[in-house]
Amino acid sequence: MAGHMLTGSAFVTRDCRRPTAGRARNAGFTYIGLLVVIAILGIGLAATGEMFHQQSVREKEKELLFAGDQMRRAIARFYERSPGGARFPQSLDELLQDRRYPMVQRYLRRIYSDPMTGSTDWELVRADDGGIRGVASKSTDKPLKTAGFPADYVEFADKKRYADWQFIAQEAIPVHDSPGIPPPAPAGGPR
Repeated sequence: MAGHMLTGSAFVTRDCRRPTAGRARNAGFTYIGLLVVIAILGIGLAATGEMFHQQSVREKEKELLFAGDQMRRAIARFYERSPGGARFPQSLDELLQDRRYPMVQRYLRRIYSDPMTGSTDWELVRADDGGIRGVASKSTDKPLKTAGFPADYVEFADKKRYADWQFIAQEAIPVHDSPGIPPPAPAGGPR
């Protein structure tokens, strides 16, 4: 669009569509500045996303240690309380309802989900008699946690995948070994 101005006695025509050199240079710097800001924001969001992902994985690792330990303790209690000779459960469902007694015994309220896979389908560690001696995750992902395990699980240090974290019941685990549950008082009361 052309603009017309009257200066003195002659018309001067100026093209308003063409930017001046100063405006073009400012538009270029603004564009580059905007790209830099977007790149910095992208890097920051990626770092934040990675941090939240790692925190989520660490929480799942804690849940796996808890769930695996509960399953291991339930298997040990089943084994130790076996009437007529110790044996391991043939299925995880026996930990929910042990029908070998006149009153049904329960070693777990529910089968815990494997937090790494989101499934109750655990890898079963079998004993020589075919019973279930322990459980492990089916996840082949690499653990973030490689040290600082509880005393019962120091062998988990430097394992290459979660499936290597095997929660195996040992025959000698005391029945009242759970944290927060005191052992029974000796017969005859406290002295």
